[in-house]
Amino acid sequence: MKYYIIAGEASGDLHAANLMKELKRLDSDAQFRCWGGDKMQQQGATLVKHYRELAFMGFTEVIMNLRTILRNIEFCKKDILSYQPDVVILVDYPGFNLRIAEFAKTKGLKVFYYISPQVWAWKESRVQKIKHFVDRMFVILPFEKDFYKKHDYEVDFVGHPLLDAIESEKDKHVDKNAWLKKNNLKEKPVIALLPGSRRQEITVMLPLMLSVSDEFKDHQFVIAAAPSLPESFYKELIGDRNVSVSLVFNQTYELLMHADAVLVTSGTATLETALFEVPEVVCYKGGKISFFIARSLVNVKYISLVNLIMDKELVKELIQGELTTKNISEELKKIVYDGKRRSEMKANFKLLKEKLGGKGASARTASLMFEALTKNNT
Repeated sequence: MKYYIIAGEASGDLHAANLMKELKRLDSDAQFRCWGGDKMQQQGATLVKHYRELAFMGFTEVIMNLRTILRNIEFCKKDILSYQPDVVILVDYPGFNLRIAEFAKTKGLKVFYYISPQVWAWKESRVQKIKHFVDRMFVILPFEKDFYKKHDYEVDFVGHPLLDAIESEKDKHVDKNAWLKKNNLKEKPVIALLPGSRRQEITVMLPLMLSVSDEFKDHQFVIAAAPSLPESFYKELIGDRNVSVSLVFNQTYELLMHADAVLVTSGTATLETALFEVPEVVCYKGGKISFFIARSLVNVKYISLVNLIMDKELVKELIQGELTTKNISEELKKIVYDGKRRSEMKANFKLLKEKLGGKGASARTASLMFEALTKNNT
């Protein structure tokens, strides 16, 4: 069968690639055409556009690049019609993908959606569009099934694909001292910094995270650097400091595996950190206009996936005005030096894993998709 898959960011590229791997096990004739990234391409897909060309962050940036976004949507529509796939599989990325869902459905194509847009947080009205234009929705967060049921729409809860990706990484058993040596790091405890993947957010977040470095001289700070940005960009933000600050590229999971604590920008990385069972503080600071708009639209108690899934503040969230050097320092000291706090957080991370439904999300999703497609073809 012919599959057309659209993912608009790095996490979508990872999960779509793992889904493709499982689909190939079931469908020996599988052909893939995609919008995504290197991981999807490595699974044999013909890559139409890389997600680096699609990632626009925040309301103001989207408005500034609206012409480019609309041009991409029109190009995508034409490309789908030319390819004539058996199914269009959309991976998160709602602003773009929901438009494509509507188009594909009106053209008589089968539409599957893997990893639901966060309609439970904002733009709940999008549920009606999903009901009309998506044949099958596969969700990865446990509370999403009940959310959609409230709207009379049955979805499949398949578990979270990050569990597979992280267990696979843990299975490599990388020795900590060997890893430190390979990256020219010191034999000191590691505080990991995950300031995001986009230039504008890193420019805001990294100096704030590093502002507490002088208070933790018994540790070394290691930054998970975005592969799309040059080392010189980070070096300029780091500047001259009295404490050890280093960079690693394309090694976020290895870094989390060997870190004692993490300062992490909100997003999927908050959940990845928790699944590695590393104590964390969640940090977020956006542009004033974007944050004001978001706050007036978003209907959730927390910004981190960890807290949303557990329905309590398991990890501290420092947002906007609360993200100060003083507050970062206080919260980081708690998770670095307070043994009781660390143990409680780690115990709750184990409960979080149980809530997420265990391993095998990619295989379950592929099986359900293939079954639905072959049933309709017989």
